[in-house]
Amino acid sequence: MTKAVIYSRVSSEGNRQDTERQTNELIEYANKMGYELVEVYEEKISGYKKNEDRPVFSKMLLEIEKGNIDKVLVWELSRIGRSVIQSLQNIQLLTDKKVSIYIKNFNLETLNEDKTPNALSMFMVQILFSVANMEAQLTRSRMESGYKAFIKKNGTKAVGRKKGSIELEEEFMNKHTDVVKYLKKGFSYRQISVLTNNKSVNTIMKVKRVGTKLKVI
Repeated sequence: MTKAVIYSRVSSEGNRQDTERQTNELIEYANKMGYELVEVYEEKISGYKKNEDRPVFSKMLLEIEKGNIDKVLVWELSRIGRSVIQSLQNIQLLTDKKVSIYIKNFNLETLNEDKTPNALSMFMVQILFSVANMEAQLTRSRMESGYKAFIKKNGTKAVGRKKGSIELEEEFMNKHTDVVKYLKKGFSYRQISVLTNNKSVNTIMKVKRVGTKLKVI
């Protein structure tokens, strides 16, 4: 009997009910296919962490090393790794171990029944990752273009603080305690920006720099 596990990476700001629904659907799928569901691995951590900083993912890899797992069930590609490169590396890692990944939202299997790579699925996975990467780059490019256009129209004086508004470091940190909280939890700058009503990445980076200096982060 095929031994399967479910891997679910849960962001702290994510919708808990939605995560439970996705996990339940994966459990139903495993039962429907007649798999022996060995364990459900649920990790509450930022997707931007490296493998070694993801203890639950690392625990799953140890079980794979023991030969106790044939298939990993995930809801979507973003669960696999923190970046395009890391995700592809993790897929290759599992492929080398003859462990297939089932990606529910695209109904893709990375391996065939005989444990050989599914060429079509792997091709589609790389295309999907490439599209996601292109979209991210396009977003950054648009932001940079908009910033340059604003500078050209309004001048550099329109950007940043007015003269004489320099704050003491302690006062600055007191204004951004929410950023400090999320930095301590390991969220990325982009995630923190969303969670703090779009505070700028530059502000978040300054909080990180000042907080490290004051030893509060």
